[in-house]
Amino acid sequence: MKAIVSIIMGSTSDLKIMEKAAMFFNEMEIPFEMNALSAHRTPAEVEKFAKNAEANGIKVIIAGAGMAAHLPGVIASMTPIPVIGVPINATLDGMDALLAIVQMPPGIPVATVGINGALNAAILATQMLATGDSEMMLKTKSYKENLKQKIVKANEDLSKVAYNFKTN
Repeated sequence: MKAIVSIIMGSTSDLKIMEKAAMFFNEMEIPFEMNALSAHRTPAEVEKFAKNAEANGIKVIIAGAGMAAHLPGVIASMTPIPVIGVPINATLDGMDALLAIVQMPPGIPVATVGINGALNAAILATQMLATGDSEMMLKTKSYKENLKQKIVKANEDLSKVAYNFKTN
């Protein structure tokens, strides 16, 4: 089994957020790898990873970072592989990370999800991959249908909750 998605985080302190992506890929049976790389503390390793991602079979990169949050942009500057940035709430309610990741210069795009949005990053990566994989597209559609069914069920449950002035 060879990874087609790479989950990168600035440090293992980000694992509690980034593991949501890993759990989703596990559920969807998508091979992935997970590594800690720092744009500031291990720049040579980040460069080696980014420049070799395509040759290593990686199709999408999810990069989570907090504080200065340069990791997704640095990776995106060195690879043609799509990068999805996950801003991590480490300081300033994650707004510093969000702005650092989303405000990329022309030519260096980083798709950016919400603060701590590793699950959405994994879903987006899966949707990207599914455009060329009919089996994965079926799994993606099934996942989305299950989300719909959860809301249908929630409304059924809410209909049984009684209040004196509730009209439905």
